Amino acid sequence: MRAPSAVTTSSPPRPLEIGRANQHDIRIRWSDGTEKVYPARPLRLKCPCAMCVDENTGFRILKEPGVPLDVHPLKIEPIGRYAISIQWSDGHNTGIYTWEWLHELGQRLV
Repeated sequence: MRAPSAVTTSSPPRPLEIGRANQHDIRIRWSDGTEKVYPARPLRLKCPCAMCVDENTGFRILKEPGVPLDVHPLKIEPIGRYAISIQWSDGHNTGIYTWEWLHELGQRLV
């Protein structure tokens, strides 16, 4: 008789610690052992909210000239157990950055 095969389900990485790497950048230490620094301006430019991305077409509304070179996070707040909200120095604060999205983005930004 064969032993039942082990079923492994890997849960997506969760943030263990979120903070600032410096005045402009955000640092996240993940449950998979990685630590990633998210440069502020590229993160702001990738905001997934409906003000920055057209909901119907998926085209990016926010363009680089619309974001100051020195943009930085003023406040980082948890949204439930799945995301953060960032209040930016340019006044923007409607983006919801999910853990999954941030972890994947960190793979591309770093």
